[in-house]
Amino acid sequence: MTLEWGNLAIDTSGDAPARLHGTGQPLVEILIAGEGRDHVSRRFSETSVGRRLRVTGVAETRDGSWHELRLDQRDGRTGLAVRLQLRRTAETAAFQARTTVTNDGPDPVLLLGVTSLAAGLSGPAAGDLDLLTGASEWLGEGRWTRRPLREVVPGLNLRLHGQDGRGCHTVTSSGTWSTGARLPTGALIDRITGRSWWWQIEHNGPWRYETGERRDGVYLALLGPTDADHQWQQWLAPGESFTTVPVSVAESVAALTAHRRALLRTPATLPVVFNDYMNTLMGDPTTEKLLPLIDAAAAAGADVFCVDAGWYDNDADWWDSVGEWQPSQTRFPRGLEEVLGRIRDHGLTPGLWLEPEVIGVRSPVADKLPDAAFLQRGGARVVEHGRYHLDLRHPAAVAHLDEVVDRLVEQLGAGYFKLDYNVDPGTGTDVDADSPGAGLLGHNRAHLDWLDRVRDRHPGLILENCASGAMRADYALLSRMQLQSTSDQQDFRLYPPIAVAAPLSILPEQAASWAYPQPEMTDEEIAYTMCTGMLGRLYLSGRLDRMSADQLELVRDGVLAHREIDLRGAVPVWPLGLPGWDDPWLSLGLRVADTTYLGLWRRPGAPESTTLPVDGEVEVLYPRRLPPWTYAREANALTVTVPRTASYAARIFKIRH
Repeated sequence: MTLEWGNLAIDTSGDAPARLHGTGQPLVEILIAGEGRDHVSRRFSETSVGRRLRVTGVAETRDGSWHELRLDQRDGRTGLAVRLQLRRTAETAAFQARTTVTNDGPDPVLLLGVTSLAAGLSGPAAGDLDLLTGASEWLGEGRWTRRPLREVVPGLNLRLHGQDGRGCHTVTSSGTWSTGARLPTGALIDRITGRSWWWQIEHNGPWRYETGERRDGVYLALLGPTDADHQWQQWLAPGESFTTVPVSVAESVAALTAHRRALLRTPATLPVVFNDYMNTLMGDPTTEKLLPLIDAAAAAGADVFCVDAGWYDNDADWWDSVGEWQPSQTRFPRGLEEVLGRIRDHGLTPGLWLEPEVIGVRSPVADKLPDAAFLQRGGARVVEHGRYHLDLRHPAAVAHLDEVVDRLVEQLGAGYFKLDYNVDPGTGTDVDADSPGAGLLGHNRAHLDWLDRVRDRHPGLILENCASGAMRADYALLSRMQLQSTSDQQDFRLYPPIAVAAPLSILPEQAASWAYPQPEMTDEEIAYTMCTGMLGRLYLSGRLDRMSADQLELVRDGVLAHREIDLRGAVPVWPLGLPGWDDPWLSLGLRVADTTYLGLWRRPGAPESTTLPVDGEVEVLYPRRLPPWTYAREANALTVTVPRTASYAARIFKIRH
């Protein structure tokens, strides 16, 4: 029997596990102690439990705009009952998946790994596929590589040997920096037909994805934490259940973009944010420094002014003393209220930087909270870079954070929080958990629950997700927060490839790239850094208070041009392909209905001209009052030429199709 559901065809015959039509890969793989794999390997394919699953029921339901499919299966030997839950909206060629395992047998079962989804790819030959993966690190986020799948999954003539393969290409992330080294988004792209399979793992902790080859074709497996990769084990007593982290799969980057919008619990509001940190006050705010900066930010057209790090400490050495979150009395002699009042007087929303999940080892709060309120290993609190890490499974940790947030919102009137996260506690905690990985997963989920309750109590509060830039930019968090800092990169010359790549893993209306113009910059350099922030959530900083009137007007022109772009309806395109870190020419387009907003950056060493596939009428959106670039149209191509006088130059074009 084949079930048609959206763009999926699922075989649900009673003599085999549920699988996509035309493939042999079971949709669910489960690794447990005492039941390994039926074919020796290190991969999540051909697990013994997965091969024994048989369909026991199928149900389709609606939940608002979401169409849901529940596919129930059972393993007769262990008594494990498995429910694969898929959900999609009618408008998108994408779906979200998660798996729940319930122990209906008589004996406890130790889980070692459960796929959120495993799927065979019907149709393409492995030799025709390209694999798209993303690497990331502090200051160098979103570096994408497209290569033939055969470079990492060799052709072994498995049919001749009569066995499935044993190897696979595996990408993992450990700890709580979910995007700190590798991105949980990827794709397999058929070079012949153009058909593609895109995925993302939506978890604020460890994850794994793998792709490999079976005799019947290529498969993909998506997971949260596992025993082999992350020290995750979970006992299931009779009657107990475990649910995996959610993952999503889409037919294209446009479908994945639309699906991400459907996942948002609160549609993104689009205020222009000025933050005093980057290349500006750098964690050393005072009343004297802030007041003129607030005036200048308002004049430039900002909607939010966020006071970044340092507002809570009386000296400059605050790193390992954070956690109490009381305003400094020395930095603000007449109170932080004076600064926040000036922000409100301009009609701006006041914001504050906060790193809620950590307590500095010198903080007075460190001795007020019990040891059980912190992540621990072997009876000792986990310490990373002078900070303890709260365990949000514990009520004392939650009560502390609730008091902080409620006080800052209700007493000081904060309407915006930059929620930063600058440490990674590692494997997890062995307190009240079957394994450190299970303890960390419990904390990860408690963190999401805490955010949901904050949003319920303060529905108008704007939350920015940050973790040393974009070290934790996953859609477990981004479905709950309005914007994401894309990097901590302070060099305006290096930032464009980060901003150009960002919409591949972050919605345009959430991808906040810094624009930090400075008075010592040339006008072309000011335009260059402004363009970096404009095709996403414009995130301003810089010493605007020291700029000339003409320089400030150039910044304000960028803010006004940015407001013209409807980010919430934009689909990203890359006319020159995905950016390489050192590419001399970079390009990003946002397609909105019949208009494309096209950003183009030129760096030293680039030829004077570049040609892009463009179909439509072209005009410069920003900057309009600097020396024009020359461009020529021929058929459906646009050739742009930049004067040699500008080492770093950028423009935003508006193209009507």
